[in-house]
Amino acid sequence: MESFYIFIVVILFALAISDLVVGVSNDAVNFLNSAFGSKVASFRVIMIVAALGILVGTTFSSGMMEIARKGIMHPDQFYFKEIMIIFIAVMLTDIILLDLFNTFGLPTSTTVSIVFELLGASVGMAIIKITNSPEGGDLDTYINTGKALAIIFGILLSVIIAFSFGALIQYLARIIFSFEYEKYLRYFGSIWGGLSIAAITFFILIKGAKGSSFISPEQLICIKDNAFLIIVLSFIGCSLLLQLVFWLFKINVLKFIVLVGTFALAMAFAGNDLVNFIGVPLAGFESFKAFIASGSADPAAFSMEALKEAVQTPTTFLLIAGIIMVITLWVSRKARSVTKTTLDLSRQDEGTERFESSLLARTIVRSTLSFGKSISKVVPVRIQIAVRKRFDRTLYKKRKRDESISFDLVRASVNLVVASILIAFGTSLKLPLSTTYVTFMVAMGTSLADGAWGRESAVYRISGVITVISGWFFTALSAFTVAFCIAIIIHWTDLAGILAIIALAVFLVIRTNVFHNKKEKEEEKKKAEREKIKVLDRENVLEISRQNVTSTLISVSKLYYLSITGLLNEDRKLLKNNLKDIKELNQKVKSQKDNVFSTIKLLDEKSSDTGPFYVQVLDYLREAAHCLTYLTEPVFNHIDNNHPPLRTVQRNYLNDLNEEISNFYNLILNILKKDKFEDIGEIINKQQIILERLDKLRKKQVKMIKREEAGTKNSLLFFNTVSETKSLLLNTVNIIKAQRDFVIHNLNNSR
Repeated sequence: MESFYIFIVVILFALAISDLVVGVSNDAVNFLNSAFGSKVASFRVIMIVAALGILVGTTFSSGMMEIARKGIMHPDQFYFKEIMIIFIAVMLTDIILLDLFNTFGLPTSTTVSIVFELLGASVGMAIIKITNSPEGGDLDTYINTGKALAIIFGILLSVIIAFSFGALIQYLARIIFSFEYEKYLRYFGSIWGGLSIAAITFFILIKGAKGSSFISPEQLICIKDNAFLIIVLSFIGCSLLLQLVFWLFKINVLKFIVLVGTFALAMAFAGNDLVNFIGVPLAGFESFKAFIASGSADPAAFSMEALKEAVQTPTTFLLIAGIIMVITLWVSRKARSVTKTTLDLSRQDEGTERFESSLLARTIVRSTLSFGKSISKVVPVRIQIAVRKRFDRTLYKKRKRDESISFDLVRASVNLVVASILIAFGTSLKLPLSTTYVTFMVAMGTSLADGAWGRESAVYRISGVITVISGWFFTALSAFTVAFCIAIIIHWTDLAGILAIIALAVFLVIRTNVFHNKKEKEEEKKKAEREKIKVLDRENVLEISRQNVTSTLISVSKLYYLSITGLLNEDRKLLKNNLKDIKELNQKVKSQKDNVFSTIKLLDEKSSDTGPFYVQVLDYLREAAHCLTYLTEPVFNHIDNNHPPLRTVQRNYLNDLNEEISNFYNLILNILKKDKFEDIGEIINKQQIILERLDKLRKKQVKMIKREEAGTKNSLLFFNTVSETKSLLLNTVNIIKAQRDFVIHNLNNSR
């Protein structure tokens, strides 16, 4: 029996390592987002600063470990066997859920997941105990409902506070510095830096000290007694030092603040969130030591009162965990995906939006605009004009050279300072605040106050925020439910259930990694397309346009051929895969159309008047891709619903048509490759021949209906196929004509 629980402890520590990996991959967004978004330094420098912050922060997290032992449940009401089931159910659930969120690039809360997993698994075991006990009982006996509700309330309250403080501080900072912040730094930069660093020093050193594993009680008392002096000296010392550095080396003070803030936030993250990853395994280890010390006690009858006692976590364990977190931070590709989501929602400039508009987002924007109009009637015009000048980004946009910078250093510094203070303060109260919720909502608050959510992007950004917040509620619900179910399964199946769920977790992690790698490759393709646009000029714009048109028409020809072939052979699998490829083609063409604004901006003066022709090419490419969708979806639905097949005569018609369309596209592609637009008459003649054939097919189908040789579904499908083929042909010829005009006008301008 003892060897079985040794195995369980080993599994818990193995799961702790896995949890550190998936947890840091999700939470890296919390402290990297501002430094990456503002491009404050090179990738290597940012990562080194964050890594040092994590290593230092792990030593401040010892006091937080009690949350896993007695923050959610009453451990003395559970026996050793039951407590180990709870812990292993929590760890398995945590890995599955966090890896899933990482794969889709959604920032979620490791704190909320661990709290609700502990709650779910504990409730599951409590229900089993209540059911099996002749005396019955209630959940309050087993669950620390007061503490659990306080934690949940603290997390929810932190969302509101973080957003509000982020918006308020950013608004004040922008009023002080404006977007032309360089000229104001000489006057206020050192004071701003002194205040920021003093605030971070107070909340992390003074408030976080009582959770440290190496600060003695005497040192802690000394720090508390001299708190005010430390704050004042920090402010004065940092302000003077920053001003001196600015005078001597002309160093941007905000860069220093952002790097210090990154260190502080990484430190606060490690101090607050390490409990989420190793708190449960360490509690399991303490439980096992207490069980072994009892001698030959029955695991199903040994009470876990030992977990009620305060235990100082060894610094060695904390540092090992910190090292694993640092390694993960450097190598995890999923961490980049999660970071990208927050940066997309908070970037200053417009561009391709990741999220679609939603009814709730549109309602919020409409209400906000209405509220803004009401406020403008009350506030004096002179004040409105003065404030508008502080938020004017005209010169900032002209000077901005790196398009990958999401926001400036003023906003980056506010993000980091406000989030660091809030998280460190929560840590000092031993409340496991969600660092994800705090940092994300601070970033969204600063984005709103900074005017990043303009009317062009507001609905999409708000939809994204709603999606992320909805994911947080899903985290809580799914964490509770899955942990509840796993605890009950393990209770009834013992080792077999544990091994089966571990195998399932491994399988899911492998599958999500395959999916993530595939998604990354797609992102790299899109990035390559965007990079092409960035090098557009008169010399290469023709070649890039030719490549786009040629590759799209090759895809159109192939996908049309496969759609008709799938219909003729009633090949459902072929049609399903073809629909997927058609969807990808539509997304590719849509991306090109969405980037048309950037493309036209990059054209020089001489070639800028060819912009309308380029837009026309993209319009027709988009319409051609739509035709494929409108043709193939009804074909797939017809086959998927097992409707009657085409008659032999219809099959012969479409087979001949398919070959003719294929030859038509081959002719077009030969002309495109050689830019032989003088042969366009041959294409038009070929088009007319096929259009006449389509008219005849339509008439023949009408006659078949009159002779009652074709059913309703059969006829509707045939008519739709003929109609969409005609639209495809018309749009294809329009593509060639638009490309011809584009080439001719570019050549004329280059002379």
